[in-house]
Amino acid sequence: VQVAAAAAPAAAAPAEAAAEEKEFFDIKLTSFDAKAKIKVIKEVRALTGLGLKEAKEVVEGAPSVLKKEVKKDEAEEIVKKLTELGAAAELE
Repeated sequence: VQVAAAAAPAAAAPAEAAAEEKEFFDIKLTSFDAKAKIKVIKEVRALTGLGLKEAKEVVEGAPSVLKKEVKKDEAEEIVKKLTELGAAAELE
């Protein structure tokens, strides 16, 4: 009984954190540096599988959602990559 009582508060804390922290995110391109436009378009094509014209429209239409329901780790990597290329992106 004591072991279960000790484990209960520890188990409750992660459950609360999980309720507050989302598991899946949408990646939103908010803006981009004009000098990096081609690099950003290429990365958007690679991420989404869109054709050149569609990827260009998505980038030029910023703010726009690039991908939906992406796991947190993958989403953070994508945002990091886009930021390195000269774009501004965020998780929603």
